[in-house]
Amino acid sequence: MSDEPQTQIQQIRLSPPAPSGAPALTRSLSRTPSASADSPGTRLGPGVWLTRLLVVGLVLAALNLRPAITSLGALLEEVRDGLHMSGSVAGVLTSVPPFCFALFGFAAPRLARRFGPGAVVCAGMVAIMAGLLIRPFAGGTVGFLAASAVALMGIAVSNVLMPVIVKRYFPDRVGTMTGLYSMALALGTAAAAAVTVPMTEALGGSWRTGLGVWAVLAALAVVPWLGLVRDRSAGPSSPSPSHAAPVSAPAPASGLRLGRSRTAWGLACFFGLQATGAYITMGWMPQIFRDAGLSAGTAGLLLAVTMVMGVPLAFVIPRTAARMKNQGPIVIALGLCGLSAYAGLYFAPAEGAWLWAVLLGISNCSFPLALTMIGMRSRTGAGVVRLSAFAQSTGYLISIPGPLLVGVLYQHTGGPELPIALMATFLLPQMLAGVVAGRDRTIEDEARMRD
Repeated sequence: MSDEPQTQIQQIRLSPPAPSGAPALTRSLSRTPSASADSPGTRLGPGVWLTRLLVVGLVLAALNLRPAITSLGALLEEVRDGLHMSGSVAGVLTSVPPFCFALFGFAAPRLARRFGPGAVVCAGMVAIMAGLLIRPFAGGTVGFLAASAVALMGIAVSNVLMPVIVKRYFPDRVGTMTGLYSMALALGTAAAAAVTVPMTEALGGSWRTGLGVWAVLAALAVVPWLGLVRDRSAGPSSPSPSHAAPVSAPAPASGLRLGRSRTAWGLACFFGLQATGAYITMGWMPQIFRDAGLSAGTAGLLLAVTMVMGVPLAFVIPRTAARMKNQGPIVIALGLCGLSAYAGLYFAPAEGAWLWAVLLGISNCSFPLALTMIGMRSRTGAGVVRLSAFAQSTGYLISIPGPLLVGVLYQHTGGPELPIALMATFLLPQMLAGVVAGRDRTIEDEARMRD
């Protein structure tokens, strides 16, 4: 295929798996068999520093993949009033993220082939920073949407390339590293939801300042990726125990036709439907709680609770899923939590608000599960590139109508009952698609079966 990356990628050789836990993870990722960071007189080789830089870069990048969206959700009512948006236009605004993710996600493999994954992620962080800085002060709805699209473009290419980078640099730790950056992603999501309203009040009460301040976090993420861009053509000429061993990119998987793969379509539908629920949650859940009589600050905290549930679970679920041959049982369990949450929101939104937020947060951990399955459903790095782009881009296309439809229903019904019922309905095909995607097979296996 013409969009198959051909770049030379360095693969970090890691020591045997360490016991679980963050400190052990850090040690195992930063040491090599013959060079310990704590040994007297031992100098760290470039492979060790590259690994550490890559871990820091992954975490900082993940922290920036959702604040552009959840910070807006916390201040959606103020933004609507400030820009004189109708409910339908606000629905369009909450549909912009999946549209941009689909559009620019398809371009990620081509960009990675031409410039290298590290350079593309670095450019993505710059785009996030610029978009977040410009959009509150762009003036008018059109300018706001355009600047948002710039930030979302950076998020889109980074979304697609995160599983690719993990698969190539940490092939024996796909579950662990997916869990690490998924946990950071959930932390950034929750932090933006929790602190945007109080931070806005502390900075003078202007929603423009409250949204623009998140550009600072994106600026921090640019720094480690600049180092990784410089390292792209560097590396020892021959492998040694204390250095990263450069290897060629996997051969193109030109025989794979993902449009004919049930696993690829199962992943795309599962990813798209979980994204539908996630972006409706991030864009509209605070408004649902405010309509139930809760304050803006409390509604933001409830969204933060939903998002923060992903911090521990986003680390646990990928590691658990990576040890299972079939991930279908996890899919079903998460879906049932979501159905319970929507039932509670429908019948008693204020009375059990904290419980519904927790259950919804558990259900939203379908996202790191989907990323883990992307890394497991192909045998090669080249296959993961194509599968990640296909599943995420097609999935985001599937998710576009959901937030828009919720906005229309909100405007014409004046209440959250129909939107909540719609969100619950989406979970049923999501569970079915997840069971298909979770089967113990790869896209290469399906290609051989067709042959």
